[in-house]
Amino acid sequence: MRGLSEIKANAAFQPHLGEVPISADDHTSPDSRRGGTMIRTEKEPKGKDTHRLIIDIAEKLFRQLGFQKTTVADIARELSMSPANVYRFFAAKSEINAAVCRDILSKIEAEAEKIALARGSAAQRLQNVLTSVERSHHKRYMADRKLHELVEVAITENWSIMNDHNQRITAIVEQIIASGMAAGEFRPGDAALTAQLVNTACIRFCHPRLMVEYDQKPEPTLEQMVNFCLAALARPSA
Repeated sequence: MRGLSEIKANAAFQPHLGEVPISADDHTSPDSRRGGTMIRTEKEPKGKDTHRLIIDIAEKLFRQLGFQKTTVADIARELSMSPANVYRFFAAKSEINAAVCRDILSKIEAEAEKIALARGSAAQRLQNVLTSVERSHHKRYMADRKLHELVEVAITENWSIMNDHNQRITAIVEQIIASGMAAGEFRPGDAALTAQLVNTACIRFCHPRLMVEYDQKPEPTLEQMVNFCLAALARPSA
């Protein structure tokens, strides 16, 4: 029978459950080591960081393979983790699809909000917002067709995140129009309804499927359509 001292000596070299043995090239601080094992420290990625990383890796693979061909196993492999670990953060692949799409759309919204709050006339800000949204979709259509396809499917299948995005953009346009009405730049009226009308008039410039269908039909241009809307909004001169 092994002696008590031998058992203790062997136990000192056994990693505790959930801990990782130290490798020869380990660069962690002495405070994160104990008894020949690696203990958890605050420097390890937390849940929200892993969640963000999964979205980033998924978007990269979507660009390369397309979202329909990318599997959870592909994403897990890139992250050096098991698919089961990915499912701790996303219950299904469809949730990853939605998260990536939401991330794409949120960047468009953030830029639109920034423009809406900038200085300048309501007419200029409205034109800049609509141009920014169109430019973002067009850039993705030209350079990231596989991501463009993701957004197109989100619209076709009426994903809730797409409805949320449309509501946010409409709210931003409404905010600009309301400020123009309050300043006497635009004719008075229902700002909410007017925002919906403007978005509907410009839909072909930001709808992924319509962008494809009208790709070879240059007119009317976005500038022409925006000028048409601004003419309708302008307050009649006395």
